[in-house]
Amino acid sequence: MQIRPLLISGAIEFTPGQHGDERGVFLEWYRAEELGEAIGHRFAVAQANLSVSARGVIRGIHYASVPPGQAKYVTCVSGRVLDVVVDLRVGSPEFGTWDSLILDDVDRRAVYLAEGLGHGFCALTDQAAVTYLCSEPYAPDREHAVNAFDPAIGIDWGNADAAISDRDAAAPGLADARAAGRLPDLARCIEHGPHSGRAATTTNSL
Repeated sequence: MQIRPLLISGAIEFTPGQHGDERGVFLEWYRAEELGEAIGHRFAVAQANLSVSARGVIRGIHYASVPPGQAKYVTCVSGRVLDVVVDLRVGSPEFGTWDSLILDDVDRRAVYLAEGLGHGFCALTDQAAVTYLCSEPYAPDREHAVNAFDPAIGIDWGNADAAISDRDAAAPGLADARAAGRLPDLARCIEHGPHSGRAATTTNSL
């Protein structure tokens, strides 16, 4: 498996080796040992999600309160998506910046996101199925969003006809979310536990 850090600390791309013949393809899309070595701790899986989206659907930018936060390991098992990571950690030198990568059923990459990072994606095919492993179970009172079209973040979705949920459309911009005290704090992410702090440090050393 090839491992590459993204521009935002705590976000890492994984590209698995694939073994194919006339019967089809086999690959290991997740290996706990390799992920653990890359992020500096064991990734505990508490929940696994599957999201199926039509072309042009944008989901995000979502994040969870810290503590406990929610680290994710994300891949696209069918179709193709533009996957986006946003640093929402107040106090981070990369605060408000974003990075992206293509997840699809060809290269079958995956991306790891530490707690405190925002996540979203746009479906680029008629149907795209995204699955993600989560370090914490879903808790509605801890789940939040910032607006995917906030010009202060400036994500280039490349899609003028995007479809987005009412909840995501009503999400505050980055400045409003920060003023309301809703964004994760980098120091608290590091203090809270192994995921965010150690992941950020280890990612920079890859």
